[in-house]
Amino acid sequence: MAPDHKLDRRLNAYRPDLADAALASLVEAERFVEGIPARVTVPVAALRPRPDLASGIDTELLLGEEVKVFDRADGWAWVKAVSDGYVGYLPETALGPIEAPPTHWVTVPRSFLYTGPDLRFPNQLAISMGSRLTVTGEAETRGTRYFLLDDGRAVIADHCRSIGTPAGVDYVAVAARFLETPYLWGGRSGHGIDCSGLVQLSMLMCGLQAPRDSDMQAAGLGNPIDRSDLRRGDLIFWKGHAGIMEDERTLLHANGHTMSVAREDVDAAIARIGWLYEQPTGYRRPERIA
Repeated sequence: MAPDHKLDRRLNAYRPDLADAALASLVEAERFVEGIPARVTVPVAALRPRPDLASGIDTELLLGEEVKVFDRADGWAWVKAVSDGYVGYLPETALGPIEAPPTHWVTVPRSFLYTGPDLRFPNQLAISMGSRLTVTGEAETRGTRYFLLDDGRAVIADHCRSIGTPAGVDYVAVAARFLETPYLWGGRSGHGIDCSGLVQLSMLMCGLQAPRDSDMQAAGLGNPIDRSDLRRGDLIFWKGHAGIMEDERTLLHANGHTMSVAREDVDAAIARIGWLYEQPTGYRRPERIA
């Protein structure tokens, strides 16, 4: 059977020599393998379409996120993210084995891992909202409570919640917490984020699932609406861009114009963006949490 080239390579792991066993009936490859579970062990891991540091970034995976590894070669791992199904390459050094499952995740835009339970101690890593941590204990220093990890590092307890506990019920409010975060093509963290990454991460933190890229979101996230019906939480899509309505007049989006997450009058944004990306391709209303 010849490969079905309509399969999106961003979401389906297949090459002429190797493919995901789940695709055995859909594509042709020399061999098929089951992915081996692994976990991201660095604060942010760039996922690329090719095993080459000169290749652009498709998306990012956060500390503690789980992947399936299909291949390891020349210092690179070919993986599929469990959270959203994205496929790509990242350095092998960014991965570790699946051990104790995460117990908590970070629910503030950015936090730190300290060498111990004291804010005066050196911080080893800056971590993003959405990072997963395995907490093994607690400590308190000068009235500040810390969660302890099995390697002795510590994080501010108030910056975390139990896995599965949402950061809020209003994803727009979560997205607004990223205001002035630098724009980063392919970014999906509190250190740098792009337009569709802002949509996906803020929804994820409120218990809502969203695909990663703007074209995927525009094709099936929520239901289509008319521009005249826009209200808080609705989405606007252009070819290659996505924005969140903060209210019926205000757009919240990570954009290359300000190179940040910013607020903008929606009519002004449509006029400004139009010369490069033409008019919006659609408007959608995501499903809400009951």
